[in-house]
Amino acid sequence: MAAAERDRDRDNKERDREARGKERDGRAREGRGRFRLDQPRAPRRKLLPDYDPEAFGRLSERIARFLGTGRFIVWMTVAIVLWVVWNVSAPEHLRFDSYPFIFLTLMLSLQASYAAPLILLAQNRQDDRDRVTHEQDRKSNERSIADTEYLTREIASLRLGLGEVATRDWIRSELQDLVKELEEQRTVFPSESTGARDVGDR
Repeated sequence: MAAAERDRDRDNKERDREARGKERDGRAREGRGRFRLDQPRAPRRKLLPDYDPEAFGRLSERIARFLGTGRFIVWMTVAIVLWVVWNVSAPEHLRFDSYPFIFLTLMLSLQASYAAPLILLAQNRQDDRDRVTHEQDRKSNERSIADTEYLTREIASLRLGLGEVATRDWIRSELQDLVKELEEQRTVFPSESTGARDVGDR
């Protein structure tokens, strides 16, 4: 009987351990699903569509460049003239915008309301590019000024060093002075030099 109770106690303890282990595993799985930092989160759904800002900016610059050309003004003028002529001279049932041309006004205001932000976006991108270019120019100017100052200091030190070096003109003038001194000594002491030659000849 005691052995049976011991077996039952052992089985109960093992079941408790298994239940606790399963509970721990379940909590760990939940924690992993919620708080795991080694995996990226699932992307959230967005109400607005995704777009590439660089591609949109390039497109806006192209449109702004086209809006600032004479070709756009010519095409716009041709379209407005055709619009007005068609709606004035066409038969009544083919006209889509009668005399006050309200639809034309609406289209022009719609075009202007889109053109203004596109032009501002293109200007902002150009300002950013100009800012980067100015910054690079400023850094290159600082480097060139530093290089110029360094070269100026080096040239000044070379001049100071050359001031202490014997130049060709200085050596030439020293040799000429020595030749003059020797000639003066010959003229002052001619007999000694000839006598010494005679004594040496004997």
